[in-house]
Amino acid sequence: MRRIERKFRNLKKREEKALVAYLTAGDPDLEKTREIILGLDSAGVDILEIGVPFSDPTADGPIIQAASRRALENGATLSRILDMAESVRESSDIPIVLFGYYNPILNYGNERFAKRAKAAGIDGILVVDLPPEESAELRKYTDRSGIDFISLIAPTTPSERIEKISKKATGFLYYVSITGVTGTAKPQVSDIEREMQRIRGITTLPVVVGFGISTREQASELAPYADGIVIGSAFVRLIDENSDKNNMVNIVSGYAKDIKEAIRNR
Repeated sequence: MRRIERKFRNLKKREEKALVAYLTAGDPDLEKTREIILGLDSAGVDILEIGVPFSDPTADGPIIQAASRRALENGATLSRILDMAESVRESSDIPIVLFGYYNPILNYGNERFAKRAKAAGIDGILVVDLPPEESAELRKYTDRSGIDFISLIAPTTPSERIEKISKKATGFLYYVSITGVTGTAKPQVSDIEREMQRIRGITTLPVVVGFGISTREQASELAPYADGIVIGSAFVRLIDENSDKNNMVNIVSGYAKDIKEAIRNR
């Protein structure tokens, strides 16, 4: 059984909701990213999304855009990120999803990427600008390697398209709770409740909700309607604000622990 599937199955048995944390790899540097990952694992984060920095991150808001810029300036590349992920596997079994854009993967080479990602212990990929209709060339290799292909669903996605996407998706579905870019608006509970009912009528895959969630209260309010909560910009901001402090990892881990406690049995 794959790590992501096993994680959601175990959480369901315990009637727990997943906390999915997003980090921009290489911000402030790759060694610190590794330390943060291990700290988040210890704090109770269930699934990790490692953002691969890209020069034109069109789906990301200003916080993650700035983090991507810093990471690129610090020399974060797809190859070095995969090396870092492999080093995480020496001491952690947390499910890892690479989150990013297709250009770095295409430049790396689809077949080469799939083999290297598998060897590094990557469990899933979420490629923001690669719709299902255009994913066959990459999935030919990642599916063969047992890497889950995570798909996005938005408030504007018609039910017919959700059905089409979910038939080919693996791992889980990521519901984008707002229209727009990351970290710029807050989702409404009534909207999430309605949309989750619609999606659950179409697919049995786990569904996590992300974009715009940053506080314990928000996470607690939204968790009852989803299988998990994704927090990204808030983690990235916290890392940036405390990057020069010796206890930065503890600060970030403490925030994660607080959120996990808020959603654990919602």
